[in-house]
Amino acid sequence: MPKLIKLAGDTAEWAEDIFTHVGDDDALPEGDVILSLARFQAEGEILLSNSRRVGVRIEPDQEVEALAYDLPRLSVVALAFPKYRDGRAYTSARLLRERLGFTGEVRAVGDVLQEQAGFMVRCGFDAFEPADGATPEAWTKAAHRYRHVYQRAADNRPVAFEERAS
Repeated sequence: MPKLIKLAGDTAEWAEDIFTHVGDDDALPEGDVILSLARFQAEGEILLSNSRRVGVRIEPDQEVEALAYDLPRLSVVALAFPKYRDGRAYTSARLLRERLGFTGEVRAVGDVLQEQAGFMVRCGFDAFEPADGATPEAWTKAAHRYRHVYQRAADNRPVAFEERAS
């Protein structure tokens, strides 16, 4: 089971992962699950009606807008990074937070590295399954490496020109 790091305010902490990642051909276990988009579209309504917490894994070539109707009932959207240099999940995270108003957990899964922390936090990720063995302390430091930012993002940090004006 992967280790999970979650943001608690401005710091990262180890967290217990109560969700089980379930493959498309796997039997459904008891408890809370994270499913692929295809499996969720086939079985999601039944799972949600059984009073269990459900999450959906979105691959880079899938659109998060497919979940727009169900987002208020989902606990987690896990955005996959199949390779370090595939950044499509950043866009998906911003769409979830800014356009679709998702307030649940946005989790980074796959080839998730500490060097990405700052960008992920700015885009709206709040939970991470690091592939590089990073600790919460290292993750916190990496997420806040730069004091000033120059563009608005999902984290609502003030941009540099606003800081200078005040």
